Amino acid sequence: MCFLTFHHLIPIKVHRSAYFRKNNSREDLEQGVDLCRLCYRGIHRLYEQMTLAREFSSLDALQANPLIQQHVERVR
Repeated sequence: MCFLTFHHLIPIKVHRSAYFRKNNSREDLEQGVDLCRLCYRGIHRLYEQMTLAREFSSLDALQANPLIQQHVERVR
């Protein structure tokens, strides 16, 4: 059985930042995707919070990243 974990596309830790509050609506900050726990952990091991927020704040950006693609393939 696979348990899913909600991944905020803009990590919660940066929501208080003036930059992210100014440039994103509340709805934008709450958007995310359900990921298996291994994929969730892998993404957070590969990139720190600010990098995820700035460079990977969309599902398309996550899916297009070669390191994340490699991780997902290993997990499968």
